Amino acid sequence: MSLGLNKPRSKLGKWLDRRGIKQDWLIKTSEVNKQTISSVCNDGGYIPSGNTMQKIIKALREVDPSVKADQFWDL
Repeated sequence: MSLGLNKPRSKLGKWLDRRGIKQDWLIKTSEVNKQTISSVCNDGGYIPSGNTMQKIIKALREVDPSVKADQFWDL
């Protein structure tokens, strides 16, 4: 079993992977549901709603205060 190796990842998914951050952390910290976090981490074409995007960026700024939404999504 490959345990998710070689699976497609979005810019956000790759960002989390490089830092060793699990999706579960983002789910808990952002208070965004598991399905949405899965979509934003694995589907490069998925763009969350503005409110959801704000919650995700706020959580990511706990790790890197300079994070901006346009690093992950074409706005």
